[in-house]
Amino acid sequence: MSEAHAPPKHPYHLVAPSPWPLFGAIAAGLLTTGGVLYMHGYGWTLLIIGFLSVLAIMAVWWHDVIKEATFQGYHTPVVQIGLRYGMALFIASEVMFFVAFFWAFFASSLFPVGGVWPPKTIHPFDPFEFPFLNTLILLLSGTTVTWAHHSLIEGNRSGLLRGLALTVFLGLCFTSVQAYEYSHAPFHFTDGIYPSTFFIATGFHGFHVIIGTTFLIVCLFRAWAGHFRPDHHFGFEAAAWYWHFVDVVWLFLFVCIYWWGEGSGGAGVAG
Repeated sequence: MSEAHAPPKHPYHLVAPSPWPLFGAIAAGLLTTGGVLYMHGYGWTLLIIGFLSVLAIMAVWWHDVIKEATFQGYHTPVVQIGLRYGMALFIASEVMFFVAFFWAFFASSLFPVGGVWPPKTIHPFDPFEFPFLNTLILLLSGTTVTWAHHSLIEGNRSGLLRGLALTVFLGLCFTSVQAYEYSHAPFHFTDGIYPSTFFIATGFHGFHVIIGTTFLIVCLFRAWAGHFRPDHHFGFEAAAWYWHFVDVVWLFLFVCIYWWGEGSGGAGVAG
């Protein structure tokens, strides 16, 4: 009987059965179905239920993972190696996700219908107004999250908290500026191939910024609670990796879609 309760003789974490993957799939299904129904004019009730369900599942699932990592000691160095590989592969899959959007944009812009890009009816954004401001915001946020990471490694709790708080603030600023930009867009999603590719690429990036900001907010609360140590902080490290990925994608969006994609058509041709 005593051997049945002996500690494991290996460094791996055999995850206990959890209901959250099943409930998470159900919540995601509700959210997706609610979004489709909302777009077809059937109201937003199911959409709100699905959204709140996803948030609830995220909260309880994160709670379990934090408990396993911080208080139960299951995230051994060997387990952390696996987590790092998993996060790296996840970011690689996200890179390919955005490659598809860039592919669609370049396929449409290099061989445009009518021979001009953007189309003559489209007046694109000036890349050196709000898009350039958002570029500066994200680049600055990349430095503040790096500051926070180095502060954590050096045992500087004050620097960690300040760097994380500033990064969260800059993430919220980026989202606010993009929302303002969208609300003043001179074209709509259904106005043709340019608006479709523009909004799908920049919109999904904005969605990733919101996810990354949420990730960092969780890390900020965990840092305040003292969950991170200089030699044990993969949760924060993964958030920093994700945030740098978001930064790099935005640089490509700014250069390719806002700047190069402004082209010689649009307002210039119309004028």
